[in-house]
Amino acid sequence: MKKLLNYIFIIFFILSALSINSLNAKNLKSNETAKIDDKLVTIKFLSIRALDQIDDFSDPDFYLNIIYDDQEFTSEIWQNSKYINNPDFSPILKISNEIEEIKIKIQLFDYADENDYDRLCDLNGDIEKYDVEIIYNLNNGHWSGDDFLIKNNTDFDPSGYGRLNGCDDGTIYEIDKDCELWFEIYQNDLDMDRIPDWIETNVYGTEPQINNMGEDIDEDGIPIEWEHKWGYDPNVWDNHLILDIDNDSISNIEEYIMSNNFSDPFRKDLFLELDFMDFGPNDEESIIPAGSMDLMKNPFHKRNIVFHIDTGQKYGGDIIQFNEKTNLDELKEIYNMYFIKDEKNDWKRSVFHYGIIVYKSFPAGFAFSSDVPPFWGYHPGTNCFTISSSLMNELKRKFDLYKPKELDYLFASAIVHEMGHNFGIKAGNPYGCDVQLSKYPWQIGWWIYRNYKSIMNYHYTYEILDYSNGTHGKRDYDDWSNINFGYFEYQ
Repeated sequence: MKKLLNYIFIIFFILSALSINSLNAKNLKSNETAKIDDKLVTIKFLSIRALDQIDDFSDPDFYLNIIYDDQEFTSEIWQNSKYINNPDFSPILKISNEIEEIKIKIQLFDYADENDYDRLCDLNGDIEKYDVEIIYNLNNGHWSGDDFLIKNNTDFDPSGYGRLNGCDDGTIYEIDKDCELWFEIYQNDLDMDRIPDWIETNVYGTEPQINNMGEDIDEDGIPIEWEHKWGYDPNVWDNHLILDIDNDSISNIEEYIMSNNFSDPFRKDLFLELDFMDFGPNDEESIIPAGSMDLMKNPFHKRNIVFHIDTGQKYGGDIIQFNEKTNLDELKEIYNMYFIKDEKNDWKRSVFHYGIIVYKSFPAGFAFSSDVPPFWGYHPGTNCFTISSSLMNELKRKFDLYKPKELDYLFASAIVHEMGHNFGIKAGNPYGCDVQLSKYPWQIGWWIYRNYKSIMNYHYTYEILDYSNGTHGKRDYDDWSNINFGYFEYQ
């Protein structure tokens, strides 16, 4: 009897152990499922730029602060920097799979010392607040709120999707701590194609376990991941070859080609390729100071025209053989060899403007086209310009005698002026543009066209790094409203 009881006890113990192990295994499996089901949402910041004065005594000391629920993420402080590219800050939020939407607040601060308070910088198009609140949808991977793709089925965000602009509240001409911020948001998905599993399964009919990047399901020339990001249905054919909703003369096909450069099909983009002449035998140089690039961008970016300047990142930055003085025929050769590369139908001709920095030329700076007659600028198809580096250095020496100016400012001014001709702003239209008798106070044009406060007026070419908005009185002209983004295209 005692032996029987021992057997019963052993059997009971084994069954209990198996039951406990089964329960533990079930719980473990449940926990592993939870880990898989949790969404990891990444907010990746791409660029921070000051669009006006932030600090009275130095360049800003930026840092970012992100608030989600009861969590707060704060970046390092980027000391004394107006422009920060690729900041090392990408907060990751862990979200339960049961949640469909989350609210995220983005704040940009200028750090102050212990005797002052940190200043919130303006990223919002709302005059009443500076920070930004967005709602991220985990089902479709898009966000809305203070930054959005499309609202009310018709309105696109004027500053662009994934780009914030403090000038959107109308403070372009005010000191309002206006800044520009670029970011993207994405979540983990099974096949890592940046298309959420939910929308693959329930809307597109694709397999969430298969990476679909590069697939063109509707055969309209653009793959699924681009169409998804910008709100197009990848199962519906669109004529992307001619679609140009933002009227920047860059079609959707071209916007897709330039997508790695943050091109946006619903916000104007402007592309410029710059090439430079090599050093001369006596160390003559034709190099633009790095600071010129950001100075050129600012007047455009304030107005949500994003100016992409390629000095070697992908297409530009070619080094041209040195020549002490470059004539017109040589400019044509440079154009064909380094820009078009002897391909008459090169797609770059309808996307990029082209700038050549030479040592000397005559004139020392002018707009032109090499495939649309006449060669010199002003006519439709004008898509190029040249700038003499020796002229810029000579101008600096002159300005240093009475009103010092940095070389990066002078280069930026010359390029923005010549780009104006690529937009169709030319001598005679308006009348104050390129008037030779407007350069000095003893010339009559100085006084006749003084209200035309534009970089296109020789009176202001190196005084105002901006086009006019037409609000300065008699004989002024609204350059910004009359920019023709298709003027540079081959007609």
